[in-house]
Amino acid sequence: MNKRVQKQMEPDSAVYKTLLESTKAIPWKIDWSTMKFAYIGPQIEALLGWTPESWVTVEDWAMRIHAEDREGVVNFCVSQSKSGVDHEADYRAITRDGEHVWIRDVVHVVRKPDGEVDALIGFMFDITERKKTEARLAELQKELEALSYRDSLTEVANRRMFDSALEVEWANAVKNRTPLSIIMLDIDYFKQYNDHYGHIRGDACLKQIAGVLNQAATRTRDFFARYGGEEFVLILPETDRASGLKVAQRCRKMVLKEKIPHEKSQVESVVTISLGMATIIPSTQDHRIDFMELVDKRLYMAKQRGRNCIVAED
Repeated sequence: MNKRVQKQMEPDSAVYKTLLESTKAIPWKIDWSTMKFAYIGPQIEALLGWTPESWVTVEDWAMRIHAEDREGVVNFCVSQSKSGVDHEADYRAITRDGEHVWIRDVVHVVRKPDGEVDALIGFMFDITERKKTEARLAELQKELEALSYRDSLTEVANRRMFDSALEVEWANAVKNRTPLSIIMLDIDYFKQYNDHYGHIRGDACLKQIAGVLNQAATRTRDFFARYGGEEFVLILPETDRASGLKVAQRCRKMVLKEKIPHEKSQVESVVTISLGMATIIPSTQDHRIDFMELVDKRLYMAKQRGRNCIVAED
């Protein structure tokens, strides 16, 4: 290669500088021995409000990181740099007017021929919009998760959430040797209600009953859910049989008090419910499925005994 061609191919620092400063990425360089900025792109002022001249040492960089992010980011970047490892860090940078901008710092460690760290070269990227998008997606994910545990019609917890809640409360009862009561209830002659009044009125009835029964048990850990169709269920942690029976009686009276007309009912002229209840102090030898089958059996017995009643024993 002749000297003229070689000279044409040599990097022109002015060209590089122009290219770097024309991008949104903010280039910078820190001398490792002095921990001072050798360079930072002028774009930094438009982004954060701090002039390039104000970025003197790494201390200036550190103090312009949000207090909640500072220690973790600084410790991570220092340890990675000392190890000679290229790295990235996301953090909130404080602007001159006290606001913050999300930054992604991409860092390359430059070594001397003997392997010692010579300098750090990097780019700062404004990722604020990306972080806002990520936050919104996280919110949407939480909303979707919440919806997946909520019955879409009645807006109370659904069967999936019930299964999760029962698993937790069963484990607590086994561990602490405390009583656990379950009430399962069913709207009497609901098929006839739907056939006579129509499904729109039927849905409205379900929503009204769910709203009422959701107020029947008021302690923090008491749990109410739609079990399926016109069936609902209550989990009553640390509740003995007598206390559970009181809640069941309250549920029955609350529904009657609503006085929802039901011309096709064979027990009352208004909507009523049948209830099955059981209480257990579970041990490791007991099984949730067996217990739920017992509660369901008692609900079936309540229907056999004429409905609009509670069965709490065999």
